Amino acid sequence: MAERTDTLLRLHAAAQDEFGRHVRRAAADGSWQAATPCTEWTVRDLVNHLAAEQLWVPPLLAGRTIAEIGDRFDGDVLGDDPPASWASAAAGARAAFAAPGALDGTVGLSYGERPAREYCGEMTVDAIVHTWDLAVGVGADPAMDPEAVAFALDALAPYADDLASSGVFGPPVRVPAGAGDQARLLGLTGRDAADPLRGRHRDA
Repeated sequence: MAERTDTLLRLHAAAQDEFGRHVRRAAADGSWQAATPCTEWTVRDLVNHLAAEQLWVPPLLAGRTIAEIGDRFDGDVLGDDPPASWASAAAGARAAFAAPGALDGTVGLSYGERPAREYCGEMTVDAIVHTWDLAVGVGADPAMDPEAVAFALDALAPYADDLASSGVFGPPVRVPAGAGDQARLLGLTGRDAADPLRGRHRDA
């Protein structure tokens, strides 16, 4: 169990780091208003979305409820310094997940009580996939880490038939026979590896 915990925390941290690398690129070249594969989301919108998700982690792991947190993290959480705001939010989430015993508890999410370990896994998958979205938006190399891709595929594949109907992902994109794991993961989540901005999937 300890080894699996270490692997999960490492993958979560690595996904945050890679996303952060693209956030810094957006700041350097001023591409905040560039389009991303996410429907109606600019680069800044996407960074704001993921930063807000990180901000939810510490209070949820501390036992706060969705109702108690309320609208605290609605709207713009990036302010005048998006890279610093992202880094602070990411560090807070990382520390909360890594705290002793944190992954052994439960959290109250919008769809019910979930093991904290599963919540961390979901956050990791979200960061992995959105890192590709952000890479496309800022014009960076969208190649994904193979271990991260394998983790996300393993997590999502059992729910392949339900992803689009959940309203979180767009319709799956068919990939050629023999396509690699990255293309398969992107297709499963409604993204087109061959034409990233075509159709632009839903905001998840």
